[in-house]
Amino acid sequence: MATALITGAGRGIGQAISLRLARAGWTVFAGVRDDAGKERLTAGDGHITPVQLDITDAAHLSSLADQLPERLDALVNNAGIGVLGPIESVTPADLRHQFDVNVFGQVAVTQAVLPRLRAARGRIVFISSTGGRTVVPLEGAYCASKFALEALADALRVELRPWCIGVSLVEPGPTDTGSWREVQRMIDDMETGMSPAHRELYSRHTAGLRSVVSRFAPRAMPPDAVARVVERALTARRPRARYPAGADAHVMIALNAILPTRVGDAVGARVGGVR
Repeated sequence: MATALITGAGRGIGQAISLRLARAGWTVFAGVRDDAGKERLTAGDGHITPVQLDITDAAHLSSLADQLPERLDALVNNAGIGVLGPIESVTPADLRHQFDVNVFGQVAVTQAVLPRLRAARGRIVFISSTGGRTVVPLEGAYCASKFALEALADALRVELRPWCIGVSLVEPGPTDTGSWREVQRMIDDMETGMSPAHRELYSRHTAGLRSVVSRFAPRAMPPDAVARVVERALTARRPRARYPAGADAHVMIALNAILPTRVGDAVGARVGGVR
């Protein structure tokens, strides 16, 4: 029976991936941070074993050695956060936290389990985003972390070729998760944390971001749609380097690839209300 470690499995996309793989017969080790996440995952599914895992906690990473089998067929690096705000106002502490979770934590987990993946000739999937290919105003910190993740995955894919460890990126568009539903509140918190001067300077940007979120909300895909793409990346005979997930993701990535930078910037500014 194939084995997988999923990070950030307590809710949203991570939970959907864990449940889908368990239904397909995988033995899933689901990284969660609280008891509520454990309860949601273990209700009626014996193929899922919750693992206490904050990917920024060195003690949690060390304990993986005692909780995982000697051979691991897959690692899905899903845990992540999003920091909002114009680059001018994002604090160094918030920027570091963004990278601690979305970049350094992902690398730390990967390093911790690579011997087990090597033994099984397993696979690694990173949950990136359309923000790993194209930048949205006021999401610069988040997008920067996803750009970094894409580069790391590209490097790993080549470095791990001698051991036949496939490395893929799954790039979802808007997804109906708890985090997505909380974006308007996150924007409120972002505004509250800005200085009065920055709040005034970036008022149009903020209004534009609210408008974009409202437009995309009705079209956000269910988390299981992303989980289905992850399953494909883990089971394909020849896994691709990148898997856009959802119609919006395909469109956004295609436009970013074909539009000249100047045109792309103008389109992004217009959509975001920045003229």
